[in-house]
Amino acid sequence: MSEALNRNYRLCEEIGRGRFGVVYRCYSLATGDSFAVKSVDKSLIADDSVDRQCLYNEAKVMQLISPNPNVVQIYDVYEDDSHLHIVIELCNNSDLFHQIANQVFSEAEAAAVLAPLMAAIAHCHRRGVAHRDVKPDNILFDEWGRLKLADFGSAECFREGEMMSGVVGTPYYVAPEVVAGREYSEKVDVWSAGVILYIMLAGIPPFYGDTAAEIFEAVLRANLRFPSRIFHSVSPAVKDLLRRMLCKDVSRRFSAEQVLRHPWMTTT
Repeated sequence: MSEALNRNYRLCEEIGRGRFGVVYRCYSLATGDSFAVKSVDKSLIADDSVDRQCLYNEAKVMQLISPNPNVVQIYDVYEDDSHLHIVIELCNNSDLFHQIANQVFSEAEAAAVLAPLMAAIAHCHRRGVAHRDVKPDNILFDEWGRLKLADFGSAECFREGEMMSGVVGTPYYVAPEVVAGREYSEKVDVWSAGVILYIMLAGIPPFYGDTAAEIFEAVLRANLRFPSRIFHSVSPAVKDLLRRMLCKDVSRRFSAEQVLRHPWMTTT
C-alpha cells in the first residue's frame, strides 16, 4: 500500500470489488472524515491494454468534472509500483439498481431521480465529458439521499461537435448508434438516461431480449412502445419526454439541457 496514502488515510473494511481492484472505506487521519478508496492492482492490467488507458483516464476525467453536487467527487490520487489508489466521496446509502429492483416509481419519484441525474450529465457534457456507461449501478446515493453519478472508467473527453467511437456501455442501456458501430456524440448518455426513466416507470426495460445479442437487436430496432396495461396511468407528458430521449435519430434526440427544460421536468 502506498506510503503517501497511509500517511493521510486509514483503510477500513472492503465495500466493493471489481475486475482489477477493491474499494475500501477509509478515513482521513487529519479530519476523521470518511471516504472511499478505489485500489487498482496494476499487475492485472496489460501495459498496452484499453483497460490501462481507462484506469488513468478515470482519475483525469473525475478531476475535470469535480466538484459538482451530483457527481462523485475525487479527492486524492496516489500511485506506487503495484497499485493506483483513487480517494473518492463515500456513497454507502444505496444505488438505483437496488431501488428499481424493488419498486415501480411514481412519476414524482422518477422525476426526483431524473432531475439530478440529468443535471449531472449536463454538467459533464458542458465540461466536454461523455460518461458512456450511464446505468442504475452507477447512480449512487450518499448518506443524505443525494444522487451521485459514479464510475467514469468508460468516460471520454470530447470537443464540441466532435464524434467518439468504440463499443462501450451495458446492453440494456447502450444507444443504437453505439451498437451499430457508428461514430456517436455525447447524446448516448441521454439515451441511457431515457432507458432508466422508462424502467423506473414500467419496471421493465423498453428494449428486451434473453441474450445480449437479442437485446442489441431490440436496441437497433428502437421500436419504443408503451403497453397500455403498464402505462395506462402514465401521463402524456412523460411519454413525450421518453420519445425525445429514446429517439433513434440522433439529430432529433434531446440534449441533456433540453431534457432539463422539458415541461414534465419543470412541472412534475
